[in-house]
Amino acid sequence: MDALNWLVGLANDFIWTYILIGLLLVVGVYFTVRTKFVQVRLFKEMFRLVFEKKESNDGVSPFQAFTISAASRVGTGNVAGVALAIGIGGPGAVFWMWVIAIIGMATAFIESTLAQVYKVKDGDTFRGGPAYYMEKALGFRKLGIVFAILLTFCFGFIFNAVQSNTISQSFADVFGITDWIIGLVLVLVTAVIIFGGVKRIVKVTELIVPIMAVFYLLVAAYVVIMNISDIPAVFNLIVADAFGLKEAVGGGIGAAMMQGIRRGLFSNEAGMGSVPNAAATANVSHPAKQGLVQSLGVFFDTIMICSATAFIIILGGLYATGEQDGIILTQASMAVHVGAWAPYFVAIAIFFFAFSSIIGNYYYGETNIEFIGAHKSWMTAYRFLVLAMVMFGAMAKVNIVWNMADLFMGLMAILNLVVIIILGKVAFKVLDDFTMQRKQGVNPVFKAKSIPGLKGAECWEEEHKN
Repeated sequence: MDALNWLVGLANDFIWTYILIGLLLVVGVYFTVRTKFVQVRLFKEMFRLVFEKKESNDGVSPFQAFTISAASRVGTGNVAGVALAIGIGGPGAVFWMWVIAIIGMATAFIESTLAQVYKVKDGDTFRGGPAYYMEKALGFRKLGIVFAILLTFCFGFIFNAVQSNTISQSFADVFGITDWIIGLVLVLVTAVIIFGGVKRIVKVTELIVPIMAVFYLLVAAYVVIMNISDIPAVFNLIVADAFGLKEAVGGGIGAAMMQGIRRGLFSNEAGMGSVPNAAATANVSHPAKQGLVQSLGVFFDTIMICSATAFIIILGGLYATGEQDGIILTQASMAVHVGAWAPYFVAIAIFFFAFSSIIGNYYYGETNIEFIGAHKSWMTAYRFLVLAMVMFGAMAKVNIVWNMADLFMGLMAILNLVVIIILGKVAFKVLDDFTMQRKQGVNPVFKAKSIPGLKGAECWEEEHKN
């Protein structure tokens, strides 16, 4: 296991240091400029579109698609991941999480808009994502299959092991429950939901996500208000450590940037190619609508929830000792502010955060297995393997699980980012069509013929019949 951990860590260092960090920043800035800062000028529009009603009974509503993606986004990355970033990279890591989120909002818009353009009808639902636009837009099905396999392993297996690992750590530390018992409970509850299909997944995520997020933010707001006089100093510390102006825990600007971007991407998933799978399920009149909704999802995940965790940890001051990391550091920091009940609150919060992510992650794998077109028995096998990985994660050591998550996440992101750079011109034209119609004071409705030469957009051909 030590040898595997070393090899995975070596691969991670190469991918993240020499390829992915630069690629994420360059692509995010490029899309921000080419969309004329879509994440800023249409920020208000994003909130309106989240609650827009769907066009017919087919598919899911924009809000339901938002909660599916949020279920996957809002998980251990927001609680344990932020703690790991600060513990290793210092408070400056938070600044780089903000940077990757703000420019990542433009990247998220592009990939989710493309997913809507190239989605396919599947009974009374829709499917889509990077694998689909790789095939339909590029005509490269084999590349789509490679991505589908990577995503299925990354989210269905590795990321779900990360989620159950964090729940196990938290409950073992707070309640003293044995890891295999926690794993068994998670497996049983997960099985009930994932064998119920996408409709049951939607019902669970649209209930859990808003409640858990609002409650967590209220507690974080209480902590901030109680320490309001220290907030300017916290911002100064974050910025200073981000640029190496003060000695960071993990060794200056390099560690801060590396950890901030890694954990930021793990949390908000902008550019990774996962969220488009949820975006494609929405029944909307224009692809850009869901692109804007999912762009807002990045803001919600990182700027709001991750920042809430970061303030709790930095204000607590325990990160500097290096004695605790991950979810244990978050629990201990919360206890500094609100007392002995804090670890119990964090344990319950992480259960809902991580469990909803298990459900969202499972769905991403399901829709990509359907893309491959495998026999139905493969789907059954996939479900049982997901349950096995949930059990494995509950009992595994934290380092190997997080390192494997970083590796698969990096490979997925590189492939998807290269593809959306190539296809970005389609999303730019779709955005122009949307803004033109909005300026005319009408509800934007998209048709494939609006973009001359557009092929593969079967759900938008002729009359819009979603």
